[in-house]
Amino acid sequence: MDVLDIARLQFALTGSLHFLFVVLTLGLAPLVAIMNTRWARSGNPVHEGMTRFWGQIYVINYAMGIVTGLVMEFQFGLSWSGLAHTAGDVFGAPLAMETLVAFFLESTFLGLWIFGWHRLPKWLHVASIWMVVLTAYGSAFFIMVANSFLQNPAGATRVGDHLQLTDAGALLSNPQLVFALPHVIGAALFTGGMVMMGASAYHLRRRTPDLELFTRSLRTGLVAAAVGILLAVAMGYAQFSVVPEGKFEGNTGAGIGLGFMILLGELLMFVVLLVMLPMIKVLPRWRWTHPVLIAMTPLPFVISILGWMAREIGRQPWMITGELTVADALSPGLTQPMIAMSFAGFVGVLAMLAIVDYVLIVRVVRRGPVGTALGARPAEPVLSY
Repeated sequence: MDVLDIARLQFALTGSLHFLFVVLTLGLAPLVAIMNTRWARSGNPVHEGMTRFWGQIYVINYAMGIVTGLVMEFQFGLSWSGLAHTAGDVFGAPLAMETLVAFFLESTFLGLWIFGWHRLPKWLHVASIWMVVLTAYGSAFFIMVANSFLQNPAGATRVGDHLQLTDAGALLSNPQLVFALPHVIGAALFTGGMVMMGASAYHLRRRTPDLELFTRSLRTGLVAAAVGILLAVAMGYAQFSVVPEGKFEGNTGAGIGLGFMILLGELLMFVVLLVMLPMIKVLPRWRWTHPVLIAMTPLPFVISILGWMAREIGRQPWMITGELTVADALSPGLTQPMIAMSFAGFVGVLAMLAIVDYVLIVRVVRRGPVGTALGARPAEPVLSY
């Protein structure tokens, strides 16, 4: 493999690993906020248990997502300085806004929520998690603004050897953004809902003591999954109206990703909407369905990666469609040993973080709500990871 191929593969692998964290974070955040609001209104200890248990999983996944996101930022300067030179004036602005939103506002409100249990007034604590949701989706908005600019450089004009922002409104209303952002949000809600269903099915099948908690969680997850898959599929098909003609012609990787994404997405939409949703009241009691729900848990992640493949590989050979090729975006002077070392380091670290993340989540799921660290009162025993 030459330098360009290694750099592309490195960004593809690190981007995919990072997106696995992101899609679950975006999916779980509003669900945890809804549970927290229910608890604040009702005082029901079951709602408190749901908030703490699913909030614990959310916090673990969020922390890992932040670290992997930093690695993505490093690669822009290391491997793709041509992109910064040509489009830094335009592409850099939404990335900077995403950094401000995610690393400052979102992290601050999440810190208030994590350490504000039993310290902040009840409704101020609830407001903190809703601000986490708002800033998380704001972060996703700015990332998709940047990505949509790569797909369709709206609002920019070429001046010499670089692009200048001439119409901020066109950048923020890019047709690629208008359909892609709801599609990603739908995929995230579907992922969060399916993870809740799979983990709840595990405990319901084992008949653990917290049957009411996981019965409610399974039903909440099913509703979220139904809303998410419907939004994702609808907005996915809507995107074809703005896809450039011939984008997938002769592009085997993008075509494979697109084809399998559509196949799995439509199949799961049929199963969730027409089979599982009508059985929402009895599904928690039917133990024979629980292994099926557990086995279905990884499928939303698979679909998300396939969709990302179709979107990114389908743009080749362009880094910015019609303006900058991937080859021209590569950093000059980058040698094969240099990129090979960074490949081994970045991909190795992210793979390790992914393993740690999912091992921790699996341990929390298996242990159940007993001893959950998040929101524990001083007298409660807190189990370590």
